[in-house]
Amino acid sequence: MPLPAFISSTTLVHSPLQINQRFLCAYSGFWPRMSSSTSSSVSISLPENRVVLGVGSATVDFLAAVASYPNPDDKIRTTSLKVQGGGNVGNALTSAARLGLTPRIISKVADDSQGRSIVEELEADGIDTSFLVVAEGGVSPFTYIIVDNKTHTRTCIHTPGSPPMVPDDLSRSSLLSALDGAKIVYFDVRLHETALLVAEEAAQQNIPILIDAERKREGLDELLAFASYVVCSTSFPQEWTEAPSIPSALVSMLLRLPKLKFVIVTLGEEGCIMLERSNNETPDQIEEFEVDNLLEAIKGRKDENINVPTSVSSPVVRLRAEGIGTVCGRLLLGTAEKIPASEIVDTTGAGDAFIGAVLYALCVNMPPEKLLPFSTQVAAGCCRALGARSGLPYRTDPRLASFLH
Repeated sequence: MPLPAFISSTTLVHSPLQINQRFLCAYSGFWPRMSSSTSSSVSISLPENRVVLGVGSATVDFLAAVASYPNPDDKIRTTSLKVQGGGNVGNALTSAARLGLTPRIISKVADDSQGRSIVEELEADGIDTSFLVVAEGGVSPFTYIIVDNKTHTRTCIHTPGSPPMVPDDLSRSSLLSALDGAKIVYFDVRLHETALLVAEEAAQQNIPILIDAERKREGLDELLAFASYVVCSTSFPQEWTEAPSIPSALVSMLLRLPKLKFVIVTLGEEGCIMLERSNNETPDQIEEFEVDNLLEAIKGRKDENINVPTSVSSPVVRLRAEGIGTVCGRLLLGTAEKIPASEIVDTTGAGDAFIGAVLYALCVNMPPEKLLPFSTQVAAGCCRALGARSGLPYRTDPRLASFLH
């Protein structure tokens, strides 16, 4: 259940200590410690319409795991090698498909052996490739990925496909068919000219749009103007807004993007933060807090003894970022699963897995308090195997049971 708003708006709290004291004293009865959402007895059934459309990159990944990242001019051997599908949209839609959604993809490959393997792998996971463009001649996109077993990091060397996708590759009839019945459209901001064409039509049809804001890319600003939801990498909010902190950057994003319902920033092993907009009709009647201080107060509610993903939320308040402005909404903190070091294999695609889970959560109307730990749990599964797709959990995975029942 969403936490109730403050009754009084007479006090403006400035410090994290004051916020903690006020919350703990006045609201301890309805602000619980972080919950892993295991208490719900209601099973989440799949909706009748579970079509999602993804527009962007589908590639082949060549993954080479090594004992440690090489120095210049070194000669080393792999500890393991895997060739599998990749690309942000390809990975995220695979994640969504394994959770029970019915994804469609708009992308482009060549009619080479790599292109055929990309299509076959997507179709094997139940992704509709009817709108995927196959070029005669050219080269399908691929990525070399070096996975460092010592630091659990990965280095990517990407080769774009050729010829690139252009809007003329997608006919009007194909565009309308791809959007027909879609509950949400997801963009990774590749193929930006075609993506903008799809976004404009989706907006005309009032279909919600989710943007993966991994980093600044050509066409990103135009796409963000259509966004209903944004999922960001750790560094993006401050790079895009030039705000002094992540929480203040999230406030800035909601102010700049009036259609945005929520923005999530992923923080790796530190979990994630969501800022959810509230359309409170009487914002003057709720209390105002400086957003950085509020986040510190929320962090104080974390239970460090819980290993599974959890979440905690502020009530609906007015969130103020100094020198930027104020929005009405809720600030939520999600923690990541504490994975034993011996179980971490590769972080490639963890962000894409997270987005696939967010797509699922939106389709089934999962509340934000549950969406965040659920999505981080799916991302954690991805980290337990080499490559972006090998570890993606299926709906029947026991680790997901508490979120789906």
